[in-house]
Amino acid sequence: MSRIKEFNLPDLGEGLTEGEILAWLVKVGDTIELNQPIVEVETAKAAVEIPAKWAGQVQAIFHPEGTTVEVGTPIIAIDTDPGAGPIEKSAANLPTPSAAALAAVEVAPAEGMVEPGLIGGPAPGGRTAVLVGYGPRTTAAKRRPRKNSAPAQTTVIPAPTHAGPAPAPAAPTAAPAAPTAVPAAPVVPAAPVVNGNGRVGGPVLAKPPVRKLAKDLGVDLRTLTGSGPLGSITREDVHRAGSAPTVAEPLAAAAPASSAASFGADREQRIPVKGVRKLTAENMSRSAFTAPHVTEFLTVDVTRAMKALDRLRGRREWRDVRVSPLLLVAKAVLLAVKRHPMVNSTWAGDEIVVKEYVNLGIAAATERGLIVPNIKDAGQLTLRELADALTGLVQTAKAGKTSPADMSGGTLTITNVGVFGVDTGTPILPPGESAILAFGAVREQPWVHKGKVKPRLVTTLALSFDHRIIDGELGSKFLRDVGDFLTDPEAALLAWT
Repeated sequence: MSRIKEFNLPDLGEGLTEGEILAWLVKVGDTIELNQPIVEVETAKAAVEIPAKWAGQVQAIFHPEGTTVEVGTPIIAIDTDPGAGPIEKSAANLPTPSAAALAAVEVAPAEGMVEPGLIGGPAPGGRTAVLVGYGPRTTAAKRRPRKNSAPAQTTVIPAPTHAGPAPAPAAPTAAPAAPTAVPAAPVVPAAPVVNGNGRVGGPVLAKPPVRKLAKDLGVDLRTLTGSGPLGSITREDVHRAGSAPTVAEPLAAAAPASSAASFGADREQRIPVKGVRKLTAENMSRSAFTAPHVTEFLTVDVTRAMKALDRLRGRREWRDVRVSPLLLVAKAVLLAVKRHPMVNSTWAGDEIVVKEYVNLGIAAATERGLIVPNIKDAGQLTLRELADALTGLVQTAKAGKTSPADMSGGTLTITNVGVFGVDTGTPILPPGESAILAFGAVREQPWVHKGKVKPRLVTTLALSFDHRIIDGELGSKFLRDVGDFLTDPEAALLAWT
C-alpha cells in the first residue's frame, strides 16, 4: 500500500459543492496526528476546521490560502510512514505524474468504502462524518514543529489531475546545478523571530479566528507574545498590536502600498462576493421575489417586562446566567406559536407543512456576514434552558464556530435590531420560513399610563410574514399575543401555561 495519500476536500454537509481555503494550519514537512485540524475552510454556510484523516508528514499542499476548491478535489498529500526512509516520487512531482507515480499514489476512498465512524465514512442518520469532532480520536490534537533541521519546502503546488495522459517529465537538465556552477552568495544571518510562545522559531499558537483577525488587521503573529493558555495569542493581543503605533510603523515600512492595494485609482474598493455573504445574497433575493411579504408593526410598553428581568437577575439560581430582553421576546414567540401553529409552517407548492417543533433562528451579524443559527426544538426548553441556549448560540457565532448543522432546519426567526439602536425594520423571510420578527430598541418615551403621561420603556415589534400562508388576521393575532406577553410577562405566563 502506498505511503503517500491524497486528502480530498470533503462534503461539509447540506450539499455544498465548494469551499474557500481560509488558512492552512500546517506546512509542508510538518508531522501531524490523526484528527489534528489541518485547514480552515469557509463554505457558504460557515467556517469549519477539517481534521487530518491520517497521521504522518505533510508532503504537499495543492492550493494556497484564498483559493476556492470544489468538493472532491485533492488539497493535501500526506506521507503516512515518514520513518520508512526517503520516497522516490516526492509530492513535489505530483503535478506532472508519471504512470509509475500514479500507481504509487492511493487516492482517498470514495463514500461507502470507508469504515463507519471514520472521517469521511457513513454516520448514523445517513450523514457523512466529515466535520471536526467526527471519527476516532486517540490523542489530543497538537501541532508539532518540524522534526528535520533543514527548512522544509513551503511552496504551494497546484493540485494534480488524474484525467488524461500525464505530461512528459521535466528534462534531467532542469535539476539543480552543482555547487561549483553558481558562486555562493554571501549569507546574511537573519534576526531570530520570537513567536507567540515566547520561543525562537516554531509554530505560533493561535486559533483560526484569531489568525483571520490578524490577517485582516495586518498584524504579524510571529511578532506577538501571547497572553493566553500555553502562551497562545488571543484576540485582545491582536487588537492591542493593531492599535499600537509601534507595531503599525514596521508594517507600513514592510508594505507601504498595502492600503492602496485594496483600492483602485478611482478610490473604489473591490470586495469579492463569496462564502456566507454570497449565500445570504442568493437566499434573500430568492425569498424576496418568491414569497409575498407583508410587514405589520406594534409598539408596546415593556416597562413591566424589564422589571421582571431585573427580578430574575436577582434570584440566586440566575446570577450566573446572561439575561437579556431577547430572552423574553423568544419566550413570547414560542408561546404565541402554540396559540397560532400555522405561523410555524412552510409553503411547499401544493401543500402547507405545519411543524409541531420550533427551531428558533436568531439572526447574528459576524465578520463573515449575516448568519441565522437556530435553537433546535426550542419550544420544549424551560426558560433557564432557553437562556443557556441563547448564550451558547451567540458566543459560538461570535467565535466563528457555528456549524452548517446549526444553521439548517430553521422554522421561525427573530432578528434583534435593537442592539444597534434601531427602532424597527422590515425583515426579509429566511427561505422556507413563513414569519420573522424584528425586535427594536427599548427606549424611555412619554406614554399614556393609567390616564397620565409618564416616562415608560417602549419598544417596537415588526412581523414580516408570507401572505400565502398567513393572512392579515392570523399575523395580527400572533403579533398581538407577542406584544401582550411583553407588556406583562408574568400575567401571560399564568394565563397561557
